Amino acid sequence: MNDFDLFERRLAAALRSDADQSTARFEPQRVAGAAIAGAHGRAVRIPWRFSTPTMFTRLAAAAVIGVLVVGGAFLLGQRGQPAVVGGPSQTPGASASPSETASPSASPSRSVVGPRAASWTPTGSMVTPRADFTATLLPDGKVLVAGGQNGSQGQALASAELYDPASGSWTATGSMVAARGSHTATLLPDGKVLVVGGFTRTTYPNGSSTDQPLASAELYDPGTGTWTATGSMGTPRYLGFTATLLANGKVLVAGGTGNGHILASAELYDPVTGSWTATGNMGTPRYDHTATLLPNGKVLVTGGADHRGGGCCYLTSAELYDPASGSWTAAGTLPGGGNTAARLHDGKVLVVGDLIPGPGTFAELYDPGGRTWTTTGSPVTTWAVTATLLPDGRVLLTGLIGTISQPDRTSAELYDPASGSWLAAGGNGTPRYRNGFTATLLPDGRVLVAGGFSDPQCGAGCWLASAELYDPGSGQ
Repeated sequence: MNDFDLFERRLAAALRSDADQSTARFEPQRVAGAAIAGAHGRAVRIPWRFSTPTMFTRLAAAAVIGVLVVGGAFLLGQRGQPAVVGGPSQTPGASASPSETASPSASPSRSVVGPRAASWTPTGSMVTPRADFTATLLPDGKVLVAGGQNGSQGQALASAELYDPASGSWTATGSMVAARGSHTATLLPDGKVLVVGGFTRTTYPNGSSTDQPLASAELYDPGTGTWTATGSMGTPRYLGFTATLLANGKVLVAGGTGNGHILASAELYDPVTGSWTATGNMGTPRYDHTATLLPNGKVLVTGGADHRGGGCCYLTSAELYDPASGSWTAAGTLPGGGNTAARLHDGKVLVVGDLIPGPGTFAELYDPGGRTWTTTGSPVTTWAVTATLLPDGRVLLTGLIGTISQPDRTSAELYDPASGSWLAAGGNGTPRYRNGFTATLLPDGRVLVAGGFSDPQCGAGCWLASAELYDPGSGQ
C-alpha cells in the first residue's frame, strides 16, 4: 500500500469519526491533522478553516501529492504567506517561495485560498451579563469567565462560565467560593486557574452598599469544573492590582488599592505550598498599572495612578522587578500614564496610554536589552483597555468601544511592529458604549471580546452579556 492509499483510508476513517461525534459543524482542520499525523507518524498543524468537506478533500489530496513529489516535506500556505511544516532540509519557521510550495500535480486554483478580510462577527452571549470580570484561555482551548459585577447596585458575582470556540456557545461551570469583581486570574503551569483578591459588595436594606476588598484566593480545576480555596494574601487588594506568572511558576501580585490606601507592596504565591510570602515593595505606590513578564524573567511595571492626598496623579514612571533578588529598580519614564501593554515577538514591550498633559495618546517601546524607551507611531484610541498580541506579530488595541453620547464602531486599532504604524481595525460590532470587557486570544487566532457595561449611570440594564469575535484575516 502506498502513502497516498494509506492517507485516503485514514482520511475516510477520520471523516467517519467526525460524523459519529455529531459535531455542530464540520471540522476539517482537526480531521486533516488526525489523518496526516497517522499517515506520517507526526502531528501536523493545518492553519486554514474551510466551509465544506468537498473543498477540504481536494486540498488534502493535493497536499499529499505534494508530499510524494518533494520526498516527504509537507508544504502548506499559511495565512497569506507560504510556510513549511516539517522537511528535514528546511529550517523550522523558514519561509518558502510560492514556487516551492506549489505541487506539480495540483491545480493552483484548487489549492490556494485568497486573502481573507478582517472582520467582527457576533457569537453566543454569556449566560450572565457581567463587567469587571476575568477571562482565561484554558489548555483545552475553551475560555473561563469568572466573577465580575452586575445588577442595580453592581453586586459582585460568584458565577463562572465556559466559552467553546467550536460551537460559539457558553455553558455554566462551578461557582467560585466567594463572589468577587475586579480580581485577577492567572493560568498556572498545572492547568489550574488562580483567582485572587478583588471586592465583594454588600447591599443593605436601605439601599446603601459598601465594598469590601478581599485577600482571599481560590483555584479552578478544569478537569472537575470546581473551585477550592487556597492561601490568602497578606494584604487585601482590589481595583487595579496586577498578577504575573513568573518563569519559576510563582505568581507576583503587586500594587492596587486596599482598605482605602494605594499600595506599593508585592507578594508571591507558591502553587506548590498554596501560600503567600511578601517580597520587595515597588518604589512608588500605584494601581491601574501594567505588568509584563520579560524574556529575561524580570517584570516590567509601567504607569498607573496614585491618588494619595486627594489629587489626581497619573504616573509616568516604570520599574523592574527581579525575582532573583526580590527587589525593584527604576526603568525610565513615559510621556503619560500607561493603560495597557503587550510583549512583542522580539521581546520588546509596547505600552499605550494617555499623554500628560492631555489630550492625546502615546505609544512607546521598551527594549529590555538596552533598557531604553522609543516612541512608535500615534494611536488614535483613548482609554485603551486591552492589547492583544496576534499570531502574526501585530497587536490589536481595543479601547472604550464608542462613547456614551456617540456610540460608534471605530475604537479598535492594529499596531504593526514591522512599520511602527497604526491602522483602524474597526470597532466591535455593537454600536454602543462598552467598558469593563475582556479580550482573549483564541487558539485559531481570533480574539473574543465579551461583556462589559454600556453606561455606568443607567442601572441594571447596562450590564452586557453579548460577545463578538475579531478575525484579523489573512493579509491583503
